[in-house]
Amino acid sequence: MRFQRIDDLDVKGRRVFVRVDFNVPLEKLPDGTQRITEDSRIQAAVPTIRDLVQRGAKVVLASHLGRPKKGPSDDLRLAPCAARLRELLGQPVTALRACIGAEVDAALAQQAAGSVVLLENVRFHPEEEAGDAAFAARLRNGCERYVNDAFGTAHRAHASVTGVAALLPPNARAAGRLMEKELAALDALLASIARPFVAVLGGAKVSDKIKVVDCLLDKVDALLIGGGMAYTFLAAQGRRIGASKCERDKLDVARAALDKAARRGVRLLLPVDHVAAATFDAKAPVQAVAGSDVPDGQMGLDVGPQTIAAFERELAAARTIVWNGPLGVFEWKAFENGSKSVAQAIAAATARGAATVIGGGDSVAVIEQFGLQGRYQHVSTGGGAFLEALEGGVLPGVGALQLS
Repeated sequence: MRFQRIDDLDVKGRRVFVRVDFNVPLEKLPDGTQRITEDSRIQAAVPTIRDLVQRGAKVVLASHLGRPKKGPSDDLRLAPCAARLRELLGQPVTALRACIGAEVDAALAQQAAGSVVLLENVRFHPEEEAGDAAFAARLRNGCERYVNDAFGTAHRAHASVTGVAALLPPNARAAGRLMEKELAALDALLASIARPFVAVLGGAKVSDKIKVVDCLLDKVDALLIGGGMAYTFLAAQGRRIGASKCERDKLDVARAALDKAARRGVRLLLPVDHVAAATFDAKAPVQAVAGSDVPDGQMGLDVGPQTIAAFERELAAARTIVWNGPLGVFEWKAFENGSKSVAQAIAAATARGAATVIGGGDSVAVIEQFGLQGRYQHVSTGGGAFLEALEGGVLPGVGALQLS
């Protein structure tokens, strides 16, 4: 697919709409203010923003943050992101408290070349997720160029992702530096896969990864499954899972995946032991569970040492590795070993020359928690977008940049 880079755009003195992904984790402090706890997505957008600023563009940034339910929420405003971006850029960033309307019109009318304005959370308006064309036109607000640097939202046909782009001619749209980097990494991964190819999937829900599991079973030599989603697979095998998380309505999906793996000769590894507790609590007494079955009243919250060893053996032999999702409740010390061990094993594989791609979301948080930054070939900023890109096809936000 052909698309332009920001170098291809004439931006001097022009208003440039830049879709960024500032959907970062926040915590509320005792004084009621919000603090960013992990800012890699903001840092990743800086090269594009700085380039446009240095070339004299009037930069208008748009992002979502969280999942606001009923319009504006003070807990989900983008002001903390603007403050962090000011520090990273070393220049003022104007944070607006709206993304459309009179305040925005006035601010953009006065905007100088080389300056940066951050619109308020676009998801404060339900029209954003609906992909509403009229809302997209109001968001555009006279912008003459469109840049998408938000790979993490490229799988969504939202107003700021595809709608604004559609209002401009193809030669006025471009991929930002981050988007370009993400797409190049995925292209390289899918174009030439060195074998053995091993994928590790974790996280809570099978339903989030149904299509990617089916797709990966056509590509990988081994699929390692942990996290909450593993218990749906274990239940589908007829195993006892105690009080562990299970999507009962997805048991047939899990059985189909197990059958497909068997037919294709894919090694599909599930937990063979567990670290469990009776309640979902960081301070709950921990029970080591030998064997695949979880006792009644206990819930599996991490994989056990035998599972870790089996996963490490597969990863040690792999030449291509894809990982998305933690293997347990890694935020709690008692249940961190599975995710930590896999992260370390993949880092070691990178050091010996394996191609390694980590897919966004909580996997990035794992890497940060255990100080493993910079030890992988590519760490994606997009969780859902990364998974959908692995399924094949063109993501809506990428298709919106297509030249022909």
